[in-house]
Amino acid sequence: MEEKKAFLLSHGIAVWDVIASCDIIGSSDSSIKNVVPNDLTTILNVANIEQIFVNGKTAEKYYNKYIRNTIGRDAVCLPSTSPANAAWSLERLTEKWKQIIL
Repeated sequence: MEEKKAFLLSHGIAVWDVIASCDIIGSSDSSIKNVVPNDLTTILNVANIEQIFVNGKTAEKYYNKYIRNTIGRDAVCLPSTSPANAAWSLERLTEKWKQIIL
């Protein structure tokens, strides 16, 4: 965990969830209900955030529904890193996600 934290800090990357809380059955995205979005203005007001990325289509869906219009910023959708996303190999995911640090 410390290694991941050091990597993020050294590359100026902030990690924040789109959803603060919700009702969900297991890890099934299709069962998500009663979404309470995170207030991204908290971090946007104190940090120089140049770009917002979301981890997969579900995060993009909820970002666009609850957050985008509030903060007036689009997000770049990257392929999900979830193990359920078997269509993407680790190599393909790594290549696509590299754009965050470029």
